[in-house]
Amino acid sequence: VQLQASGGGLVQAGGWLRLSCAASGRTFSSYVMGWFRQAPGKEREFVAAIRWSGGSTNYADSVKGRFTISRDNAKNTVYLQMYSLKPEDTAVYYCAATRVVRSAWYDQGQYRYWGQGTLVTVSS
Repeated sequence: VQLQASGGGLVQAGGWLRLSCAASGRTFSSYVMGWFRQAPGKEREFVAAIRWSGGSTNYADSVKGRFTISRDNAKNTVYLQMYSLKPEDTAVYYCAATRVVRSAWYDQGQYRYWGQGTLVTVSS
């Protein structure tokens, strides 16, 4: 399984970005795909997740109402649309995938596959 994250960059507070995670090497219909982020000096944290089949989603409280996770079956790609960005959203964003869900989707320990990360910087 390969996950290729892209779309990061520098944006002013209040702006928006869309991250993409291109997935390959498997049929992902039974997978849960997640986005996590790690800010400088902080631990990696859950942002959002989506079940590929059915499209059910889950979000961290800090991004609810501002971020939207979605997937494009034809392109095998998961997106994270981010609006109303804040300086505290600055982080390296990682996409991840798991086929076996043993616990809550925010539990990053269960995600077997990880992308390389893409840096999002929000200036004030």
